[in-house]
Amino acid sequence: MWGDIAIAFLLATITAFVVTPYTIKLAKKVGAIDYPSDRRVNKKPVPRIGGLAVITGFLVSAIYLVISMSIEGKLDLNDTENYKLKLIGFLIGIIFLGIFALIDDIKSLKPIQKLIAQIVAAILIFSFGIRIDEINGIMLPEPISFILTVGWIIGITNAINLIDGLDGLSSGITLISCIFLLLIFATNNSPVISIVLITALAGSILGFLPYNANPAKTFIGDVGAQFLGFSLSVIAILGVAKTVTLVVLIAPVLVLGLPIFDTLFAIIRRLIKGKSIKAVFNADRGHLHHRIMKMGYTQKQAVYILYCLSASIGLFTLILINDGIWKALSLILLTAVMLAVGSKEIRKYNREMLKQNKEREKNFDEKNK
Repeated sequence: MWGDIAIAFLLATITAFVVTPYTIKLAKKVGAIDYPSDRRVNKKPVPRIGGLAVITGFLVSAIYLVISMSIEGKLDLNDTENYKLKLIGFLIGIIFLGIFALIDDIKSLKPIQKLIAQIVAAILIFSFGIRIDEINGIMLPEPISFILTVGWIIGITNAINLIDGLDGLSSGITLISCIFLLLIFATNNSPVISIVLITALAGSILGFLPYNANPAKTFIGDVGAQFLGFSLSVIAILGVAKTVTLVVLIAPVLVLGLPIFDTLFAIIRRLIKGKSIKAVFNADRGHLHHRIMKMGYTQKQAVYILYCLSASIGLFTLILINDGIWKALSLILLTAVMLAVGSKEIRKYNREMLKQNKEREKNFDEKNK
């Protein structure tokens, strides 16, 4: 099993790493370029369909592992869970949503058009049997199951998409979430297919991240961010499908707590500010990463802070499942104290560096007069 996990991870990583430069060339040809603006933090034009490399890495790895493990008898796609049908539905959903997201990266779609595409993709997933239909051993009525499944998929898809505001942010947070979901799945008797898929997703992100880290050579784009959220939501459903432990059922919600909180906060903030449903679709600069940068942190530091927060939430979830609530709470408390202690010194360092840079620029201008 661990050999298959290693293969899934390495194959996805290598594929995404090799394919990314080609997506940069393609972006320039089709005009999928992210230009600087008041809402953007990039200071120069950046290609923005790097997510195609992540999708390629994931599909190459997942398809290879599913076929090889089926041949070896490690994976039965025709069992009572009918994983063959579910995987076909997952693939169709990825392709369908990916086409719309790619069009958005090139031509720009209206928010309502993107939402409709997400709803259709989520309904496809439900119709192919991937659904939240049981909680703590209690079977849910189909209408409730439908609402929960579609709502979960759309919610996580948008959560990852909305947090995609800094170099390497959405891809890094998704990678951290994948790692903790893998650990949770592997230690709680989750279906083998969910372990393979989450590993392939983690590997494809890692292969792309060197090009996406600050300063980014390419952005993951709508096609990548929506794929990450969509895939995470679907794999999370597959990963907890056979469990009856409530804490394991809510594990994906906890692991993805940071983007979920940011999305909910954005919805509430925009509703209050705009006083209408339409305002929810209006972009702003009130996300967590924007607020952290307003506190005086650099873009890199803001990303690292959010990485640490995401990892802390993941550790909290892992410890909660395996060791109980008190040890998990003590971890969060210690993390909060360390962040509070370190934040003051980091801001002080940033102010000093900013002052030094201004002095250098002033001296340079005086010498060149």
